[in-house]
Amino acid sequence: MGFSFSSNRFGYLTITFLLVISCLLLGFFTNPVDSSALRPKSEHDCSALKHFHDYKSKCAYLKSIDPCASQGFFDYLSFLYCNFEGFPILGQFLLFLWLLLLFYLLGHTASEYFCSSLESLSKLLNLSPTVAGVTLLSLGNGAPDLFASLVSFMGESKGTYDVGLNTVVGGSGFVTCVVVGIISISLHSRRVRIERAAFIRDICFFCVAIGSLALILVYGKINFWGALGFCSLYAVYVAFVYLSWRFGGDQGSESDLESIHKRGSLSEPILQRDGLEEIEDGVVNGEHQIVDDDDHHQRYYYWKRLVLWVITLPLNLPRLLTIPVVSEAKWSKPLAVASVTFAPVLLSFLWNWKRQPTSFEAGIVYLIGCLIGIALGFIAGATTKKSTPPKKWLLPWLAGGFVMSMTWSYISAQELVALLTSLGYIFGVSPSILGLTVLAWGNSIGDLITNVTMALHDGNEGAQVAVSGCYAGPIFNTLFALGISLVGCAWEAYPSSIVIKTDPRLLESLGFLVIGLVWSFLVLFSNRMRLGGVMGIGLLVIYLASLSLRIMQTVGDAH
Repeated sequence: MGFSFSSNRFGYLTITFLLVISCLLLGFFTNPVDSSALRPKSEHDCSALKHFHDYKSKCAYLKSIDPCASQGFFDYLSFLYCNFEGFPILGQFLLFLWLLLLFYLLGHTASEYFCSSLESLSKLLNLSPTVAGVTLLSLGNGAPDLFASLVSFMGESKGTYDVGLNTVVGGSGFVTCVVVGIISISLHSRRVRIERAAFIRDICFFCVAIGSLALILVYGKINFWGALGFCSLYAVYVAFVYLSWRFGGDQGSESDLESIHKRGSLSEPILQRDGLEEIEDGVVNGEHQIVDDDDHHQRYYYWKRLVLWVITLPLNLPRLLTIPVVSEAKWSKPLAVASVTFAPVLLSFLWNWKRQPTSFEAGIVYLIGCLIGIALGFIAGATTKKSTPPKKWLLPWLAGGFVMSMTWSYISAQELVALLTSLGYIFGVSPSILGLTVLAWGNSIGDLITNVTMALHDGNEGAQVAVSGCYAGPIFNTLFALGISLVGCAWEAYPSSIVIKTDPRLLESLGFLVIGLVWSFLVLFSNRMRLGGVMGIGLLVIYLASLSLRIMQTVGDAH
């Protein structure tokens, strides 16, 4: 490594500084300075669409008002109603296809770029595995929820608080009930024991997080200092985990957290095993009859990868050209030079977003972005080698990759929230229920796949890590992801408080979430901390009951 630190203190300060500055910059990039003049007259303008019965009249109405429910780069309502009057099914299909692509873009950016930057920063800054696990690792795993929450609270449209709140609560319920339930049912025959101290710690802190959120919802408003205190509870959790590891002799936590770092590569061993099994199937009676089959499989996988590469190229190319990557496995000098050249141009575009592109101010910003990009490109080309990534001055490279991966994650989440809000108006479904279900499920599907895979294939240690991750992740999303969103939103309103409309149904969801935690606690302690089918089935029933009640309430409102 180009840097070495005798103390972790500088590393902790650097990570905190990068995170806070990146969040504030992203919030500013996506909001013009004079944002009050650009906001819709009323977020409820879109609700009038239900009074029109054909696409033509809805299109005419949308053209007569300021854009409503649009906080992304596209006005999805106008796109549908003004272009697909004769083919409404086609327009809706394209919107759902774009929804799937946005989920892919958000998850892929978080896993391939954001987590990679965080892991490299962790090693470079010499962070201990325990601190890295509860800070950078949680940040990487919770990135989709973090950015969705930031967009909901700090986006141009201020009427989507309920989307962010329901997404965090829905994701927490899905992970702690569905994912833990599936793991418990899958491992009931192995009688796996869960570490008592870690489980009690995570359950207690999660209950504190839920209780604090419930108090905020009941009170109905929060100021900057209250939001900062709520977010700071995660720092208390991190400190408690670190101190329990440092002075409590809990060495198992370190190995567990190191194992979690391998979660992103779980799919590779599985694919490799499948490939080996297919080759081994060609071995009959000790004779290696696999030459033809091997050639056939190689051609098949080659064309499969080629087709996938072509399909995903429009989504991958812009990120490849703007996110610096300096890992050994993915190093490419031309892409590295291109990324540092075009990254400032992208940031200047975001800075000028929704301004007049021909204005003098916007032209100056674009000129500065281009000049900085050209200068960085020349420096990168002169100081890097073609065969290996740079060994010195790694921190600027990793910081650039960190900021740009955050930028792309924010852009993806922004479009995702905007599209879900528009789909809510199109189909007459509350955006909050879409956040509780579609957005929460989409952001949590990675936790389902990786945690269940780890529990099934990595033995008792993998099961312990998977279950711990199912509680550590929601704690991060509730206290930090939601907390930093409240801090940013309250800062904009400082010294006034922000008003959060009290939703009794959201409190009901929090109640079911607590019921799930209590059920897990009671069943595990009665079963000597062993996972079992009773616990898993009970958790699934609790989640289905909560979801069914919320859906029936939404259908009743529609009628």
